[in-house]
Amino acid sequence: MGLRIVPNDYHARYHVPMIVTEDGLGMTDEVAPDGSVHDPYRIDYPRRHIEACALALGDGVELMGYSPWSFTDLLSSHQGFRKRYGFVYVDRDNGGEGSLARTPKDSFYWYQRVIASQGRDVLP
Repeated sequence: MGLRIVPNDYHARYHVPMIVTEDGLGMTDEVAPDGSVHDPYRIDYPRRHIEACALALGDGVELMGYSPWSFTDLLSSHQGFRKRYGFVYVDRDNGGEGSLARTPKDSFYWYQRVIASQGRDVLP
């Protein structure tokens, strides 16, 4: 809901185009025995935000884009690799161990469909 309210407030005050950047969710991801990573929370979070952005567009807000954070898991100065943000899992731990292999998460395939459909797959 905030990604509808705040852009509307900014639009009313400043009348300038906006881009939502670095919108992401840090969670502890688990690798399943088959090597996959199931992260439904990372699908629900941006889905709700993209829906709110669509509503803001309908309100007349000049919203030029939405950029999730982040494509791959990354090293956080505060959380290390404990919380993961990416659509792609990186095999690394806080001790610096791991192969650095990349594994697309369920959210990767979901966001791929969002891009291919220009967001229509997530809108009500």
